[in-house]
Amino acid sequence: MSAQETGDDVLLRVRGLRVHYPGRGGLLGRGGAPVRAVDGVDLDVRRGTTLGLVGESGCGKSTLGRAVLRLTEPTAGQVVFDGTDVLALGREPLRRLRRRVQMVFQDPMASLDPRQSVEGLLTEPMAAHGIGGGGGAGRAARSARVRELLDLVGLPASAAAKYPHEFSGGQRQRLGIARAIAVEPDLVVADEPVSALDVSVQAQVVNLLSELQQRLGLTYVVIAHDLAVVRHVSDTIGVMYLGTVVERAPSDALYEQPLHPYTIALMSAIPVPDPAVEDRRERILLPGDLPSPAAPPSGCRFHTRCPFVQPTRCGDEVPALRELAPGRAVACHWAEEVRDGRITASQVAHDPTAVAAAR
Repeated sequence: MSAQETGDDVLLRVRGLRVHYPGRGGLLGRGGAPVRAVDGVDLDVRRGTTLGLVGESGCGKSTLGRAVLRLTEPTAGQVVFDGTDVLALGREPLRRLRRRVQMVFQDPMASLDPRQSVEGLLTEPMAAHGIGGGGGAGRAARSARVRELLDLVGLPASAAAKYPHEFSGGQRQRLGIARAIAVEPDLVVADEPVSALDVSVQAQVVNLLSELQQRLGLTYVVIAHDLAVVRHVSDTIGVMYLGTVVERAPSDALYEQPLHPYTIALMSAIPVPDPAVEDRRERILLPGDLPSPAAPPSGCRFHTRCPFVQPTRCGDEVPALRELAPGRAVACHWAEEVRDGRITASQVAHDPTAVAAAR
């Protein structure tokens, strides 16, 4: 498939992606229902933009990010990166492709080899992909690139001689980002890049990602469970629930008027800076826990927890992800009625502790 066929400005296109794991059951732990971690996802990521993926833990967003890079092998579907069918690639073509698609992991300490210096950590991917050439000249070129990378992520050149344990959590995540961009990728998948960091440091790392995108022309997929985090870095947001995308919209439009009941509930739990408004506003509670991806509910997967649930369609008819406005798609049978206020939430609260428990 050519770039023209996928759309010149679409760098990553995902269609019908599924990642199912064998279920466990019976005497030998075999034969159970498959775990549908990702169950039919469609996504487009345009060049130079950021797609944010949000949802509760266990919704499949991290598995989706890993499947795009084939760090986890998909069960079915299609992943097209810049006109190349990623799932059809053999081992060596896939290795070459990964120079253009890199990942930033949630836990920077776990993703950085504690036995390597920062210089070793940053030159290793360059050497693996033949960047800088061989011999002494190649090593000198890679060392110069290390200094450049450290400057890009806001660390001093002296950091090159240190080891990961000598840095704070925020600094280690900066090193993880430097390692990801060392090979000059086009696409970076950032899996919960700030969730392991102090709140005071999160904004710094999010701002760094935005600055690098502007300077280097990067395209991002940013995975997070916090809508407030992805708001400031994403052009488009996809909201996931139990292995599927239930809403996809431009960032500003999503925050101005969420349309899927699950998105509305998530948005209602985000604190408002104004204390007077915060005390008065209604928060939507989600009863129960996230259902098992091995046994998703029939019909709409969200209907067992949905405060807008209706007696017809919700429990027995799977809603399609349909476009309600240009760039806005929602998987809800009653999205128009919810939007227009003809159906209202039946479970609301003013208790912040109850909202925290519901999340």
